[in-house]
Amino acid sequence: MTTIQKGFRCKLDDYVNPTNEITVEMTVSGQSVYDYSCFGVDSANKLSDDRYMIFYNQISSPANEITLSQNTTGAIYRVNISRLPSSINKLVFTVSIDGNGTMSGINQCSVNIGQSGNNKLQFNLAGSDFQNEKAIIAIEIYRKDVWRLATVGSGFNGGLADLLKTYGGEEATPVSVQTTTSQPASSKISLEKRLEKDAPALVSLAKPLKISLEKHKLTDTTAKVALVLDISGSMSHQYQNGTVQEIVNKTLPLAVQFDDDGEIDFWYYGSRCQRMDAVNMRNYKNAVPTSWHNLMRSLGFGNHEPTVMREIVTEYKKSQVPAYVLFITDGSVSNENDIKRLIIESSKMPIFWQFVGVGGRGYGVLERLDTMSGRYVDNANFFALDDFRKVSNEKLYDRLLTEFPQWLKEIRIKKIIS
Repeated sequence: MTTIQKGFRCKLDDYVNPTNEITVEMTVSGQSVYDYSCFGVDSANKLSDDRYMIFYNQISSPANEITLSQNTTGAIYRVNISRLPSSINKLVFTVSIDGNGTMSGINQCSVNIGQSGNNKLQFNLAGSDFQNEKAIIAIEIYRKDVWRLATVGSGFNGGLADLLKTYGGEEATPVSVQTTTSQPASSKISLEKRLEKDAPALVSLAKPLKISLEKHKLTDTTAKVALVLDISGSMSHQYQNGTVQEIVNKTLPLAVQFDDDGEIDFWYYGSRCQRMDAVNMRNYKNAVPTSWHNLMRSLGFGNHEPTVMREIVTEYKKSQVPAYVLFITDGSVSNENDIKRLIIESSKMPIFWQFVGVGGRGYGVLERLDTMSGRYVDNANFFALDDFRKVSNEKLYDRLLTEFPQWLKEIRIKKIIS
């Protein structure tokens, strides 16, 4: 293996066969959290096709010419440059810091270029090579009559945002409905990292949520998230066994993903309703108070859905972004005419109702949403679970998001949201 220095350039075929798969392994040791990215840019040095930005939230290019796998110490890219489209002229391999710290604090950054299990070239950098940079370009593999390699080792104080600007991208700005893919959605990159930092107990939820978001093409969606929890007397067992807290836990990553403030608007309802403080990554463990039975008593033990639905309608009827309302009940639904009237009324508003039955029965009108007439758009969905805590996270998120994308399309078509 040959150790190379900053500024080194060579023809790639001096060391590997460019027609076969090569590996680029990147490792960084230090005290910060590190993100690895590969930018596939065009002849103008621009990221004109963001499908060729390969990072932990998009681990392969369209035809798997570039794939990424990660572990606790770094990242391994497998690259078939001979299969890249002619529009991709350069691959730029980068490391950026997510959160606090600068590259001057790293112990070492190593890049190994190899083939068939054998490392051919190694490029090493240390913290002393940098000052206040939060992102660096490590190496570039580029096309100039033949494929070539260059070691760079230069940095950007602005981190990933500066890298994106360098290659013609920008950090995604919130939009009211699903955006196109003309720019990389880097504002969504850090869901897992945000959970790791502020709610580590929930980090296992990031991957199944990501899978469902990608399946339903919701990765760039911005929305308010509201959670409505039944606290009628028949829900006592669900509070005692931890089901209600689990519902809060699994709803929070949706809010972190969809809403810039990363908060859930939050209501309890019984015979009456009460809006609570917003739930976020700092306070979610206290969303269900230890004295929940006192709250149950104060709200009247019964269940009167229209009282809280009216507050929801008032809150979001003029919202500039869609509102996703997760409404939890254990059934015995009454006041069916009022519920139906409120759903029909809100069908011209940016409000989507996702009703979920938890271990109950007697869901009434909620079970007939698919045949409810008189609505401007289909704005509500319902399903029931025997045990919220036992359903897999993958299945849960998939069911929670199944009808939301179609509603988003319809409200855009019908100008409910511009």
